Amino acid sequence: MFDRLRSDIQCVLERDPAARSTWEVVTCYPGLHAVWLHRPAHWCWNNGLKWLGRFISHMTRWLTGIEIHPGATIGERVFFDHAMGTVVGETAEIGDGCTIYQGVTLGGTSLYKGTKRHPTLGKDVVVSAGAKVLGGFEVGDGAKIGSNAVVIKPVPAGATAVGIPARIIPSKQGESADVTSDEKPKFQAYGITQEDDPLSQAMRGLIDSTASQEHQIALLWSAIEKLACAQKGDCVPDDAAKEEHFEAEKLNQLVGK
Repeated sequence: MFDRLRSDIQCVLERDPAARSTWEVVTCYPGLHAVWLHRPAHWCWNNGLKWLGRFISHMTRWLTGIEIHPGATIGERVFFDHAMGTVVGETAEIGDGCTIYQGVTLGGTSLYKGTKRHPTLGKDVVVSAGAKVLGGFEVGDGAKIGSNAVVIKPVPAGATAVGIPARIIPSKQGESADVTSDEKPKFQAYGITQEDDPLSQAMRGLIDSTASQEHQIALLWSAIEKLACAQKGDCVPDDAAKEEHFEAEKLNQLVGK
């Protein structure tokens, strides 16, 4: 038991640069208190003391601002960072080493009792501030959920989910899609990614393709006009697009290039 408590404290010291000492973590971190109070609540829930489990959960919510259903399963070294307003549903499962920030909901979309309604997080998953993970699916090991993302489908291991509804940025060569680039992987907060939103990538591809096609069309009409002049004829229509008007640079700035 004491080893597990030390592990809980150590994971906070490792992941939060604002944590200065063990005493500060033990006394001033509501996320840690929520995890510690969840354990007796979960034990009561699984041993027939349903009301007592719910009451402990209710008091934990009042004390910490974090609502964890006593039926939820939480692994080791789980860190609720700030986590005010976080809600974890009854059938949710949180794997070892996960980090969950404020305003997160691990919720369900089904009203059927006795079914798996809430998500399962694998190991070392980061769920960023304001994210909503809704449904009884799995988020793979090492995945990242971006801030304010709404995830309604499974996320592969190592991938990053961003947007509403969430779009998946897959991992490359088995590595996480986040900003980690060192030889030794390190913890990265908030699911930050160097990769662009896949929708923005698609939009930029369409913009670049359209600009290229307009350029080619202008060149073709210019060549036809020269040939027509050489043969002393006029086969170029008045509405021919002989000049480029497509504002590719402006549109790329709008989508974030």
